[in-house]
Amino acid sequence: MLLQKKSWSLAIILLAVVLLSACVHKKYENPISKDTQQPDKVLFDRAIGDIEHGRYEVARLTLQTLMNTYDTSEFLAKAKLAIADSWFREGGTHGLAQAEAEYKDFILFYPTMEEAAEAQEKVCDIHYKQMEKPDRDRNDAVRAEDECRQLLVQFPNSKFAPGASQKLRNIQEVIAEGEFRTGAFYHHKGSFPAAANRLQSLSEQYPLYSGADEVLWQLADSYGRMGDRFEDRAAKAYTRIVKDYPLSDHVDEAKKKLQAMNRPIPDADAAALERMKYELENRTKQGRISRTLDVFKRAPDMEMAAKTGSPAMTSIRPGVPVSVPNAAGRTAVGTSDVSVQAVTDTTLLDTKPDARQVLPGATGSDGKPADAAAEEKPQPLPGNHQAKPNKKKDKAKDKKPADKTPSATTPAATTTSATTPSNTPAAAKTPSDAKQ
Repeated sequence: MLLQKKSWSLAIILLAVVLLSACVHKKYENPISKDTQQPDKVLFDRAIGDIEHGRYEVARLTLQTLMNTYDTSEFLAKAKLAIADSWFREGGTHGLAQAEAEYKDFILFYPTMEEAAEAQEKVCDIHYKQMEKPDRDRNDAVRAEDECRQLLVQFPNSKFAPGASQKLRNIQEVIAEGEFRTGAFYHHKGSFPAAANRLQSLSEQYPLYSGADEVLWQLADSYGRMGDRFEDRAAKAYTRIVKDYPLSDHVDEAKKKLQAMNRPIPDADAAALERMKYELENRTKQGRISRTLDVFKRAPDMEMAAKTGSPAMTSIRPGVPVSVPNAAGRTAVGTSDVSVQAVTDTTLLDTKPDARQVLPGATGSDGKPADAAAEEKPQPLPGNHQAKPNKKKDKAKDKKPADKTPSATTPAATTTSATTPSNTPAAAKTPSDAKQ
């Protein structure tokens, strides 16, 4: 009973706090401090008052009147930014989409104003606040990463740049966690080429990820299980654990693996050691209550994100899996021996038929009939799983076919010869047979 009363009192207090916060009007961030009674300034101040009191539609109508009536006003840029801010404050799926479009227009028309960096920061926030957990849709996380990176590239000296860097590290923590879960799933299922492809790209793209040492450990194990020809890749992953993540739990095991491979054991990088110490000292883990309530939250947990270091400035792009053989003559990723050429001669279809068409009696480059070569099955490419032998087919091949020729000594042969109808015409009956 006492616990029930406490829960009710706590609920009443929370409701009161929510109501008080709703009554308090948030001041507008970009007011015009110029004290004048110009009609365009009067309209602007009236619209700002409507925005602060939540009358967003009325505020946008007033700002549109200002922009249409006073097309040479000095407050046009501020009015356009205020329209975007009204949509941003209104929120919702439709409101945030409209706010992003308005902010993009403001940056396009006024790229040199100080508020352009703020507009880009608001675009980043739009997708940052809509991010979901790593095991769900990553569309907003990818969009937030692109927009925050754009802020650092286009406005590197802005006062919003440090905050955008930390947001970018938080976003990349979420994306990296999702990629790691995918790679760990492939590793657990035994699809080691697929796991190595995911984990290799992840380790190279996001070295600030909180679980980067675990990524390298599973990457090395995947290469180790794929055969001796991938031993150099596995050794490289173990070396990175020892050198770049010296406080990892896998350092001692990685050293033993390198010793077994007769590979040199590197020294720990001093800068990496200091960075890991700082991260461990400033990292806050979720409490028991927070972990319990996390099930009901949509937003991801970003407490484990790095606090220092330069975030990645390129999007993650998984490479070509190691199980895919390199084409002959291909020297770089993305190149191919396939070429395209415009055909100008219209008689080529008559003189040079389509190479895919198999003509009767045609021969291939190896001298064999083209139709026979077309029937040959291509060799399968190496995959994630080895094909299991079909024991039933192997047993059927080992068995010799039974001799179906009937023997003269068996009764079946006699029965067959007696009952089998003859294709030859019947012999004419003689008069003696007729009498009998």
